Amino acid sequence: MSPKKVLEKKASSTNDNLNQDMNVAALVSRRAREVLSVIFAVRFANSLCVRTFFQPDEYFQVLEPAWQLVYGENSGAWLTWVRRYRITCSLRIGSRWKALLIARQEWRHALRSSIHPTVFAFGYFIVDSFWTSHNVPTIKAKWLLMAPKVLQAAFAALSDWYTWKLAEKLYGPRSAAAWSVLVMALINPWQWYTATRTFSNCFETMLTAMALYYWPWELLGTESAQKSESGDSPVLLNSPKQVNSFRLSLLLATFAVLLRPTNVFIWVAVCTLMLTRFTLSGSSPLDGRVLFILFREALICGPIALGISLACDRQYFGEWKFPPFSWLYFNVTKDLAKFYGQNDWHYYLSQGIPLLCTTITPFVLQGLIKSLDAESAFSVTASNTLKTLSFIIFTTISTLSLVSHKEIRFIQPLLPALHILAAPYATSFFTTLPVSGVTACPAPALGWKRKPLLAAILLVNIVIGGYLSWFHAAAPIQVMSFLRGEFERVHPEYLKFARASLNATAPLEDGINQPQELFALFLTPCHATPWRSHLIYPALSARALTCEPPLDTDPNSLQRTEYQDETRRFYADPVGFLAKDIWPRAAPGEHMARYIVGFEGIETPLRMYFDSDGPGARHQIQPREVWSAWNGLFTDDERKSGRLVVWETGFYND
Repeated sequence: MSPKKVLEKKASSTNDNLNQDMNVAALVSRRAREVLSVIFAVRFANSLCVRTFFQPDEYFQVLEPAWQLVYGENSGAWLTWVRRYRITCSLRIGSRWKALLIARQEWRHALRSSIHPTVFAFGYFIVDSFWTSHNVPTIKAKWLLMAPKVLQAAFAALSDWYTWKLAEKLYGPRSAAAWSVLVMALINPWQWYTATRTFSNCFETMLTAMALYYWPWELLGTESAQKSESGDSPVLLNSPKQVNSFRLSLLLATFAVLLRPTNVFIWVAVCTLMLTRFTLSGSSPLDGRVLFILFREALICGPIALGISLACDRQYFGEWKFPPFSWLYFNVTKDLAKFYGQNDWHYYLSQGIPLLCTTITPFVLQGLIKSLDAESAFSVTASNTLKTLSFIIFTTISTLSLVSHKEIRFIQPLLPALHILAAPYATSFFTTLPVSGVTACPAPALGWKRKPLLAAILLVNIVIGGYLSWFHAAAPIQVMSFLRGEFERVHPEYLKFARASLNATAPLEDGINQPQELFALFLTPCHATPWRSHLIYPALSARALTCEPPLDTDPNSLQRTEYQDETRRFYADPVGFLAKDIWPRAAPGEHMARYIVGFEGIETPLRMYFDSDGPGARHQIQPREVWSAWNGLFTDDERKSGRLVVWETGFYND
């Protein structure tokens, strides 16, 4: 064969290989998009199924500030920890930019980053922009309720998708272990209960999963494993694609830390093992060139993310603020976290992980233990990565256990790591594949075993997730729908919206006001229901008991010990609180509510107040129950036990 034909044959063979590689890449990309579409469909259905109340931070840390960003100070949004907050909204709607800026300055403590509320404000803005004033406001209200759900469903889907992609990196594409990670994420009842809620922890989990996926885990490999085919050229961070992936990971990790400062423990753990290689196998592949790139990119990407965050907070608060510092000051130095509850040191071990992982907890524990000796089943890089994920979990839980105030959602960003660690052992337990075979690519035909136990586990997950998402504490959500519907019925002329103007000299929108009445009075523990994100209409005036922490007191001081917020004072003496704080006789006018909302435990003192012999006899009111709903089988607060009830005062004539 002539040299020319040999060259032509080689060129043809090379082109065929390139075409084959391109076809494979296209198939992989299409498969990934299809998986993401399925995950989003599942999470969107998940968001529609969640109709219960879990914790107030879901609404008050994000949706209320987001609502005020779009609709202004007089929209009735409830911003917590403000200096002079009026729960009843003003008579004029459509505040100017200057008034909005003042409200942000009053939220002066700046414990939370403005980035998270801004994301959901964008969702409100989109709905408001595409819904002109001549459209039916009641339908617009339903879309405003849906906007946060759709956004959070997308964030939850990205969290699951990137967790699956990270598992494919470690266990191999299309491996049984990688698919198990995805299945566990989708059927985890805690995920079903919380993933589509607008908690900052859920947003943090998404950022963490993305950052972990883009992190260059080959840095944890060994020197011998990082050589190219020629054997003399290192391949670590040797291409623009690898460097850009590392940059993206740094940016995402920095934003996660700025959003939730405790996220820093995850990245401290990763960097510690990468540099010290404590417990890791093999010799380090890091050389001077790689270390230079790592530090260079950290010095570039960190300040970029920090600058973006500072600029956003400067725009939001009206002055330079650094929320992570404020968060540390109030929660650590001022020790105000205790005001919201204290837990035992072992809370995350005895309750946190079991509730977070539920039925896969045994496999999580097995994965944590087996990760210490994973070289026998996985490659060096994969086994070292598993050790690092275990170290992340150990470091984060150990550190957070030192803080007196604990909540399960604080360790929710660990879920991607927990699922990845558990996957090989759960797969091997329920299939005929050994642990060493769960990384085969593509996954071989599976033989199932222990089918009754697997069916029981799936049933338990469905029951737990279904009850918590559909029935448990559903009353606080249902009552907002009732009140909103009553307002639409009684005051159809007051359903207009007015977005806050960006022009300080722009006139207020004419023709928008509110009825001269307090539509709803909430005599429940503070933040026991959502607020403007579910009441929607700015003209729907409402008042609720507050529970602002004692910001101006010192830890362990007498003033803090004796401090009583409105909620505690009301439940200590309901009749006296109503007489002195809600409807004081000396007040120039009494702002009587059309509806009173409370749990059934307050019915007796409420009727005692309005009784003919009570201090509220002058009102000549006999509250009449018009709505009630069951609030679940159990509660973490006895004040919320029983039914949630709405009483009509009859004070106003329709």
